[in-house]
Amino acid sequence: MTFAQLIQKFLGLIAAIVLFVMMSITAVDVIGRYWFNKPLAGGFEITEMGLAVLIYCALPLVSARREHIVIDTFDVFMSDGVKTFLNRLSDLICFVCLGGLGYLLYLRALRVAEYGDTTNVLQVPLAPVVYTMSAAICIAALMHLVLIFVPHPEATQATE
Repeated sequence: MTFAQLIQKFLGLIAAIVLFVMMSITAVDVIGRYWFNKPLAGGFEITEMGLAVLIYCALPLVSARREHIVIDTFDVFMSDGVKTFLNRLSDLICFVCLGGLGYLLYLRALRVAEYGDTTNVLQVPLAPVVYTMSAAICIAALMHLVLIFVPHPEATQATE
């Protein structure tokens, strides 16, 4: 198993666990709200933080599998060489943009940690969530850097 596959399995496991926890919290909150007239205290906050972690942990998985939304209207008019160039260019642009966003999120996480920001109800520190978001988006950037050198599946299908 390669390092990239190991990271993908780890991030997939985190995303699955977070999704299960969010589902469980929502179920407990709804049952408590409608059957016992007592909602789960802080359930919304935990769901918010879980959603942020889920989205950012799933981003490298989407990047590695090249499952981003694409518009391929003009692909039929392009040669394989042009498609390869555009795919590599888009991976380079994604690497630069996601890397920049990861750096900005890291700076934000430092500020959040310095200020000691917490959620309103449960007083859960927000810095670990922002650090996780920063790390995950940097991993997605690195995935795009690797993908620059990996043949795109459409290019290998065209040559077969």
